[in-house]
Amino acid sequence: MRLAASQYAYTVLDVPRSDVTVLDSLDHVTNLIVVANQELATVAKQSYDVLEAANKNNEITRWLTYFAQTVLDAQAHSLALVDFLVAKTKFYDHFRDRLNERQTRVIARMFREGLDGFKGGLSAANFISITGTSRATATRDLQELVGMGALTQTGTLKSTRYHLNIGAR
Repeated sequence: MRLAASQYAYTVLDVPRSDVTVLDSLDHVTNLIVVANQELATVAKQSYDVLEAANKNNEITRWLTYFAQTVLDAQAHSLALVDFLVAKTKFYDHFRDRLNERQTRVIARMFREGLDGFKGGLSAANFISITGTSRATATRDLQELVGMGALTQTGTLKSTRYHLNIGAR
């Protein structure tokens, strides 16, 4: 990894999406683009059903169409993931020295959710659970993150939710 980092601005690594240990260990790396490959197990059953139907009458057009669409979907997912990881790198480049330890831990946890993001947004209760801090400190840290542009805020009072602001860079 060090050799690649010294030779290239970015390194592309193909890792199964299910390999959480590898993905978590790469959280601190900013010049690495991880492309999590499409898990074929998620589409295998449907693929076999379409292929079996094609075998019954020697007509493979439907299977070829299905397979081509699966490849296109995997490509679209990979491109979206690369865009997300580039945005993540830019985010950390911009905010790296401005985040305290609690904020860094929460931001890393939000990024681990990947493309789908933190379901429903991050709440103050989530922040407290992740950091083990008081409600007052959580509120202050969240307001600082919104103020510096790292997070966006939606809702009010108990419905307040926070989302990564990665599109603005």
